[in-house]
Amino acid sequence: MSVALRINEAEYEHIVTTQPDHQWELVDGHLREKPGMTWEHSDIVMWLGYLLLRQLNTDQFRVFAEGRVRRPIATVFMPDVLVVPTEYGDEFRDRPDKLAIFSQPLPLVGEIWSRSTGTYDVEAKLPEYQRRGDNEIWLIHPYEHTLTAWTRQPDVSYQQVVYQDGAISPIALPNVTIDLTELFRS
Repeated sequence: MSVALRINEAEYEHIVTTQPDHQWELVDGHLREKPGMTWEHSDIVMWLGYLLLRQLNTDQFRVFAEGRVRRPIATVFMPDVLVVPTEYGDEFRDRPDKLAIFSQPLPLVGEIWSRSTGTYDVEAKLPEYQRRGDNEIWLIHPYEHTLTAWTRQPDVSYQQVVYQDGAISPIALPNVTIDLTELFRS
């Protein structure tokens, strides 16, 4: 659902903190509510988070499901999975009045395909993640059992690769390997 009224980020933060039963994104100043998701979508979100967490040094990284990223102007997205350097949390730690919205490029951002948001994720969110400079962006399709990765290149372009099997190591997380057979277990 999209709401027509244009708001600023302070108003967005107020709405998010006073309406905890909703998952609001801000797209060019307009509220957009993330719809509910399927079993497969939610399962991949949590399983990917677990697979990442068990391999990452938690002194260096955190893994969030439905965290928030900022892409000026007046745009805040909620990727399904994001890996965040722990130091990015410094400005939010011990600040119960401050919503954690990450502006800095992230090592890994993941979206899980769903019927309700699949096209939107690719057409609206993916270009913004690339403009943010996120190192790697994954679109995981839970029904086709594919992972499409866009990796940032030295010239700041992105290379796209589709994986159907095997193991994947994110470029910014070289000690992490995600086995697709394990990720897509039933």
